[in-house]
Amino acid sequence: MTLFQHILWGYELTYPNSWVHQKIKDTDVFVSKLEALEPDYEGSEAGQLQIRCEWNWARQNVEPLWNEQLGKIAGIVGAKSIGSAPWRIGDATGIEAEIVMPKKDKNRLWTGILMHEFCVLHFMVIHPKEAREFFELEATRIISSLQFPKSIAGASTTLEGLPLPPNFEPTDPQLVLNDIGDVRNWRAFTGEAEVGALQSFYLRELAAHHWEIVEYVPYTNLTELGFARYRLQKENQSLTLGLMPSEKVDPITGQTQANIVYKITTA
Repeated sequence: MTLFQHILWGYELTYPNSWVHQKIKDTDVFVSKLEALEPDYEGSEAGQLQIRCEWNWARQNVEPLWNEQLGKIAGIVGAKSIGSAPWRIGDATGIEAEIVMPKKDKNRLWTGILMHEFCVLHFMVIHPKEAREFFELEATRIISSLQFPKSIAGASTTLEGLPLPPNFEPTDPQLVLNDIGDVRNWRAFTGEAEVGALQSFYLRELAAHHWEIVEYVPYTNLTELGFARYRLQKENQSLTLGLMPSEKVDPITGQTQANIVYKITTA
């Protein structure tokens, strides 16, 4: 079995060594063979397991999020759900359902939603009906292996000891914020992650690196603050950390280019 860990969203699972994982925009897709990623593939091993995460900053109840998910699915495939049931994996709780597809559709569709702390995971399993015996068994094993470890390897740290996600590179702070006066105490990094995923990463990694969160203001479109803000304390150091969405989008992956910026307020 192959171990998959998502360092931003903080979950892990295992999938067969012969399977393929690929990230498509904000969704992690697992298939039994590469050809199954093609929408028109109809081979005997067709089928996909998709997992997408979002940041639930307000810890909204799972029911409205579930109804929204079902509404989107119905709008896309012209289907409706039946038999929604409570669902739990470890300490993550949610809802699952088989989806009734139009009679002419040859596919089977299952979907579920799980909530773990501030993280919401959206699951979708779709495969041809004749491949159910093969694909359903493997997809169920993969989903059942889901865990949320306290630590996931792969983060680096700045000189000040602040954790950084993989593939974030230093950049000029003035390219991120245009109203900086003295840049000497400012640091900035840019990479491929959206603000929700970064908030998930820092909730876990700040504690693991012994930073105390003195204040946390989440990123939300309900306020005029256009970024998530943290005030952090560690021994004799104080930092003000900002997680900022960017207008840049990777043309290949479709991922938002996020910015991390912080100010050192205590020497």
